[in-house]
Amino acid sequence: MDLDDLNLFVRIARLDSISAAARDLNITPATASARLSAFEKRLGARLLHRTTRHATLTEDGWAFLPHAENVLDAAASARAALGREQTSPRGTLRIAAPSSFARMHIVPGLPDFMDRYPDLKLDMRISDSVVDLVEGAFDVAVRYTELSDSSFVARRLAPDRRVVVAAPDYLERRGHPDLPSDLEAHDCLVVGTLDVWTFSTPQGEPIIKRVTPALRINDGSAVRDAACAGLGIALMATWCAADELRSGKLVPILRDYPLVSTQTLWALYPSSRELAPKVRVFLDWLLARFGPEPYWDKGLFG
Repeated sequence: MDLDDLNLFVRIARLDSISAAARDLNITPATASARLSAFEKRLGARLLHRTTRHATLTEDGWAFLPHAENVLDAAASARAALGREQTSPRGTLRIAAPSSFARMHIVPGLPDFMDRYPDLKLDMRISDSVVDLVEGAFDVAVRYTELSDSSFVARRLAPDRRVVVAAPDYLERRGHPDLPSDLEAHDCLVVGTLDVWTFSTPQGEPIIKRVTPALRINDGSAVRDAACAGLGIALMATWCAADELRSGKLVPILRDYPLVSTQTLWALYPSSRELAPKVRVFLDWLLARFGPEPYWDKGLFG
């Protein structure tokens, strides 16, 4: 059985489109369609229903798909065992990542990654919406929280520390809050739905405070910029506000009541497959770049 034909079928199944799979594999849609038809003829089974816009799996296609994926994964592992694929992975790596984090901490490092692996192409989706890895045919996703879904493997990349901050001129105008309860008298800036702030106390009892946002924006970078402009007090991830904290544009407040954060930066990938060499090198690169003490936190809490 031809591995190229198996790969074509799997890409069409994942992307629901012959044209999209053809672009992914650098062939024409007509060539992809002809190869698929010939493959189905050799198998004696129809694997996909075709329309002008979509290709969906038939019952035989659904039954065949996991076996095709297993064969491709086994082939990739066999090549990796020879040492060739591991040193120079090839193909297309599809990545999903949060938009602000990707722009600030993944994209700037990509020249280094792509210089190391010139035969590897990247297809990245950056969005703060949680995407379906399987439906979107993603190889790996970077997320802030660990999934309980056992169909995915979660690799810890770095802690995701949070801090309450404000601009010095805002504090000069409105005063410093001394207690979490003092936030009621202040303008609070909220990222998305994160309006419940949990603080730890010297006594060990958490204080849970739901703030009323004066401004709510579904983008962390925009909330950081609003805080720098003196619009209010914000709960920020240090990866988003580290430069502003170092420069003094933002200062930490309520330091006697540190935030309780369960957030961690994770890399997720499907557990149903062998770890492909292209995924392995990307995970290794992320771990080297971010962990165990991420560069944005160095010196920030000393």
